[in-house]
Amino acid sequence: MRFARWFTLNVMKCKLAWLAGSCLIVWTGVATAAVDAEAAEDLARKNKCFKCHAIDKKKDGPSYKKIAEKYKGKADAEQKVYTHMTTNPKVEVDGKKEEHAALKSKNDAEIRNVVKWILSR
Repeated sequence: MRFARWFTLNVMKCKLAWLAGSCLIVWTGVATAAVDAEAAEDLARKNKCFKCHAIDKKKDGPSYKKIAEKYKGKADAEQKVYTHMTTNPKVEVDGKKEEHAALKSKNDAEIRNVVKWILSR
């Protein structure tokens, strides 16, 4: 009798732990997926990003869809794209090295929103 009761309690604890974990995973996914697409596109437009990039076509720079594919499933994707968009790295355009323009915004949340928007393409 004692074993049956112990077993039932442990099964219940496991089910509750699984349910709590599942809820946390779903909640975290929803929280990180919140992107203000309109604000991201507006900031990209103001910074003339669409001069070299398009959402799904290659221009002088890769499409945002291609960038999202490149970083898909990588834990450091957001940080890498953020660094690229804020540090003026050298990029190659038509065989020449050029300085990539940084996003002009003093609001870190706006920049991170653009990064998430790009990675969600």
